[in-house]
Order: sequence, then C-alpha cells, then structure tokens
Amino acid sequence: MTIKPLIILPDPLLREVSRPVERVDSETRTLADDMLDTMYDAPGIGLAAIQIGVPRRLLVIDIAREGEDKQPLVVINPEIVASSDTRSVYEEGCLSIPDYYAEVERPSEVTVRFLDREGREQMLQADGLLATCLQHEIDHLDGVLFIDHISRLKRDMVIRKFTKAAKAKV
Repeated sequence: MTIKPLIILPDPLLREVSRPVERVDSETRTLADDMLDTMYDAPGIGLAAIQIGVPRRLLVIDIAREGEDKQPLVVINPEIVASSDTRSVYEEGCLSIPDYYAEVERPSEVTVRFLDREGREQMLQADGLLATCLQHEIDHLDGVLFIDHISRLKRDMVIRKFTKAAKAKV
C-alpha cells in the first residue's frame, strides 16, 4: 500500500472524464488499496482515482465516524441509476480543494450500480452522507467538482485563489 500525492485545483487533470475500468484484477485492487491509504492519510471520506492522477472510473469511500471500525467501500465503474426528487444540503469539502467548504444541494437518495473489488455487480441504495459522498465522487469521474454546484461568483473566487497559490509555488 502506498500513499499517493493528491492532485490539487487548478490542475486540469481534475476536469478530465475518467475511462471505465476494463478488468477488475490485482492491479485494480492494488490501486483501490493505495487510494484507501491515501484517503485515510489525508484524512477524507471519499477519493476518486482521478484525484491521484489515474483517469479511471474507480472511487473509494468510508463514512465511518472516528472511533468506529473502518467500513471501506470500493466502487468501480459506478452509474447512478435512480435519484430522488427530494433534495438535501450538505457542507462539502474536497481533498483536491483543501480547506474550502460550501453547502451543496443534491438528491437526498441515489441508487448506484457498480462493480465491487472482486468484479461482481452490485446495487446500492444510499441516503444521507453516503448518497452525498457517492454523488460527489462520481462527479469527479465526470470532471465535475463540487464547486461547480455553487454560485459562479464563489466558484470563480475559489479558482482564482487556488490558481494564485499554484503560481506562488512555482
């Protein structure tokens, strides 16, 4: 297991659409394990492969609270097949946009079809934080960031801030 460096805004890689995972094999499982290690180290509750520079449709989630046993979820080639009309608002953050949080409104429930770490097809009905996290990470696979769900003014301010910080590092 290896902790990978995170891709940070404004890196254009974050806007790429990830390609499907063609085979669930030991390489895929190693990538998932590295992603989990990276996510736990950050610390975070979700991570898409693109956030470590791998444009594949793979994400990991663990919404277990501090003090609870870890409950890692590996989600390969996810597809939202249903979402509720009911909406909920969560304050979201992102490992690729460190120390920035904003309220985002999304469907409160989703049903996701995906492959697990063994390559078996699964269906997961999620609500609450899990539903929000799944939608946030699936957005990453489509090149969408949570700041795309806030006002243009706030989004532009965040992008400017991170672009300026990136230039200062060079």
